[in-house]
Amino acid sequence: MFLIETKIICEEKPKLKNPIALVGLPGIGNIGRIAVGYLVHELKAKKFAELYSPYFFPFVMIHNDMIHTLRNEFYYWKNPKGRDIIMLIGDCQTYDPKGHYEVAGKILEFIRALGCKEVITIGGFSTGKITEKPKVFGIATDADVAKDLKRYDIETKVTGQIGTIVGASGLILGIGKMQGMKGFVLLGETSGFPIITDPTAAESVLIVLQKIINIKVDLTKLEEKVKAMHEFIKKLEEIQSQAMEQMQKSGKKPEELKYIG
Repeated sequence: MFLIETKIICEEKPKLKNPIALVGLPGIGNIGRIAVGYLVHELKAKKFAELYSPYFFPFVMIHNDMIHTLRNEFYYWKNPKGRDIIMLIGDCQTYDPKGHYEVAGKILEFIRALGCKEVITIGGFSTGKITEKPKVFGIATDADVAKDLKRYDIETKVTGQIGTIVGASGLILGIGKMQGMKGFVLLGETSGFPIITDPTAAESVLIVLQKIINIKVDLTKLEEKVKAMHEFIKKLEEIQSQAMEQMQKSGKKPEELKYIG
């Protein structure tokens, strides 16, 4: 398959009951990817489609000694007590502004054809600080949805704190709104360290998300990752403290230190 445009390969066209879409793609702290990926695993959701794009990074990954082409994956879960759920996770977002628009448009076109009229995207809000109890920020597409969000433990007064949402978690909602779709984004408060995934923030988002969409999953496995994350951060802080002590002894100012091994 030679890709000259973004394509979705559909293995099955499920019949879904008033579905709601959850989008969790890699981003700051990988919060969306962790949260929605965890739901996919715990709910035993079924994969039914894959999205490929020439706007993804130009490389393949090696997984279990095999070639893995970058993709986004669609899953569905039949909810016996409420609305069915479409879940989108993936290896990456696009690296190109035009690609962001094309991929977002393809995603919306695909889920609308499945009867989806509402989207929840999940991402991260970088504060540069570490917190053990991250806040969850919520921004809606319209006043009615925003009013509903206020019923939950979510920070909805974001003007002055959050000015833009870059990437899929914002653009899908923006384009969706133009097409008559409703939705909101949940942003987990995170340090924003570039190489660190943040299961703590993902857990905070999942706790809120479960209440909103009225489902219940066991978060025990994620809590283990949260504990490991805090231990890692503690070690990182110790290393930073030792580095500062070394700088003080050497008489160097922090900006003079170019590399820490």
